[in-house]
Amino acid sequence: MRPSQAFMMQATKALRGHGADPKNGVYMGWWGNLGSPKQKGIITYSVSPNRLNPMAGAYKAAVFNTYRRTYNQILYWLPPMVLGYYLMDWAIEKNEYLNSKPGRLAAKEE
Repeated sequence: MRPSQAFMMQATKALRGHGADPKNGVYMGWWGNLGSPKQKGIITYSVSPNRLNPMAGAYKAAVFNTYRRTYNQILYWLPPMVLGYYLMDWAIEKNEYLNSKPGRLAAKEE
């Protein structure tokens, strides 16, 4: 290439406004003139109420949900718990009696 040819080189097709974009195949234009269709409507964005206050109503719902679930399940867990408590209380008292002086004397006599 001669030095005079270096100054006479032309810009590529993409820079001239014609030709292909390597990704999309069409040159869209420069900033502000992207060649896209005109906007047909106005799009607005808003923030969801859950994003604004994610814990809104959580404590109130927790109280009523806990009540409802306990009310529906109480007959499944309360009787075994009461039975277990009285059984454990009886076993502790029996153990304390058998390991006391009167309990050892009673066991020795039998």
